[in-house]
Amino acid sequence: MLLVILMALVIPIVMAKFNLRNIPTAVAEIIVGIILGVSGFNWVDTSNSQLNFLSNLGVIILIFLSGMEIEFDLFNKKQDSQINPVKIAAISFLGIAIFSVSLGVVLSIFGLFKDIFLASIIFMTVALGVVIATLKEKEILSKTIGQSILLTAVLGEVIPLLGLTIYASIHGGDAEKLWLIILLFLAAIVLLIRFKRPYLWFNKITKQTTQIDIRLAFFLIFALVSIAEKVGAENILGAFLAGMVMKLLEPSEATKDKLTSIGYGFFIPFFFMMTGAKLNLKSLFTNQAALMLLPILVLAFFIAKLPAALTYLKFFTKGNALAGGLLTATTITIVLPTLQVARKLNAISQTQSDAFTLAAIITCIAGPIIFNSLFKLAPEDKIKEKVLIYGANVFSVAVAQELHDKWYSVAMITDDQEAYNTYKSRVESLVYCDDILATTDFNYDIVASSGSDDERNYEFAKKAKEAGTQRVIVRQKQPDANRIAELSQFDIEVFNGYSARTSAMRALIESPAFYEILTDSDNILYDVKIQNHRYAGHQLMDLSFIDKITVSRIKRDGEWLAPHGTTVLEVGDEIVYTGKVEDADMIRELLSRKN
Repeated sequence: MLLVILMALVIPIVMAKFNLRNIPTAVAEIIVGIILGVSGFNWVDTSNSQLNFLSNLGVIILIFLSGMEIEFDLFNKKQDSQINPVKIAAISFLGIAIFSVSLGVVLSIFGLFKDIFLASIIFMTVALGVVIATLKEKEILSKTIGQSILLTAVLGEVIPLLGLTIYASIHGGDAEKLWLIILLFLAAIVLLIRFKRPYLWFNKITKQTTQIDIRLAFFLIFALVSIAEKVGAENILGAFLAGMVMKLLEPSEATKDKLTSIGYGFFIPFFFMMTGAKLNLKSLFTNQAALMLLPILVLAFFIAKLPAALTYLKFFTKGNALAGGLLTATTITIVLPTLQVARKLNAISQTQSDAFTLAAIITCIAGPIIFNSLFKLAPEDKIKEKVLIYGANVFSVAVAQELHDKWYSVAMITDDQEAYNTYKSRVESLVYCDDILATTDFNYDIVASSGSDDERNYEFAKKAKEAGTQRVIVRQKQPDANRIAELSQFDIEVFNGYSARTSAMRALIESPAFYEILTDSDNILYDVKIQNHRYAGHQLMDLSFIDKITVSRIKRDGEWLAPHGTTVLEVGDEIVYTGKVEDADMIRELLSRKN
């Protein structure tokens, strides 16, 4: 046992020393397990109850953390009708499922592997953890291709898990209890509702000696795993649901980091190394049938994901589409538990299981390496915020022209025929609409109601908010207190030109330097929300570009903080800073990347 713990410490150190970044740590741990286990020196006792307990706990926590990786915002976010990651992922996975079943049938016809259902489940799996790590390294999670690959991987983990549960129930003789799985999902919903509000309170009272957030996470794991086993489902399905519940509770970055540290720092390496230790490559290489099966399985894993590459090809460049398809062929996290279940049910021989495991390891090594080699970041991959401006006038047209086209995609609409004729040559996206309040397309991130009539602005802004637009800004030339209070209640931001001009004049009198910042064309005042996890947990003074900007304020959880060199950044912080145009723009792009 001590040897396994020592190897868990040594492996990442050796990988860092020799710069082996393209090989996933999980694969390295399996390879070390193979060397130390029955295929190599046989130094690890695979029958040790303590090691097996830690290994089983490791796979449960691995699947729990996989559940926490799901980005539910991607399903809620309004997407461009032409490039919709949810639609792309759904079509991709449907093709993957069809190809996986077909490959299972082909293997059965040729007598290579008889169980079509099990083969289909294995071929359609995607290693969500490996995919996310690769996408984060490339910093493309905020881009349409990154979201499409991520959602394909999510489906490649959720659907096979459900399939495995059904498979285990049927082959385990519990088919009549299959309906009880509904109770597991109901339990997950009840736990989510029960802890949604208290969790906010937990965050306020937790401290170093209590760590309530971590205790809650492990309660969710063991509660749903226990229920899963009681209703005849696989415990890993319970663990996955626990991860999803924890994600929906919106834990802080600190909580996620602690859970990740506990999992990948201690428990999960036991699972991967014990998997490698139990692999019997000697018997695999002496078995001609199993040895012939290995290259066929590797090829099948890649062929099964061909529909993903073909789907991506319709929306992205050839190289990136192929790279994305090959990355989805990466599969190990669900394959290993699936094989574990199949062995318990005697549905697969140890030699066949070893062949599948080795094939999965090969895809896990090849997938990320090929992806990193082929993928090239394209400018069009960047997701811009979509802005709709109502009202064409001197003020709104100037705003539309000054919005950075790298960050914003601006559309303008007006119900004034004269204004349309005047400004249509200056604003390409300007559209005339006779009845502005009949507009139903509010598929925008920001709507600014900036016409010449206050009442019409008010009505249009309310309609945009009711349609679900996240940010709505309304221009009011003569707002009264009741109107402002009502708009605030709807979470609609109010812009008043007179108030803005007054504030600017006051700033010029009281603080000439601040006014100079606002009007300086060489130095820009920026506001950016930190979404790049690479910079979370770092002090301001440790940022490599801190000498190029001046940080004025940091907004965290609705409160403004005075920044210091020792201030530690968190994901979600809003930073107000100034700097030269080229520097400030580059830094905003770095900090806002969803990584």
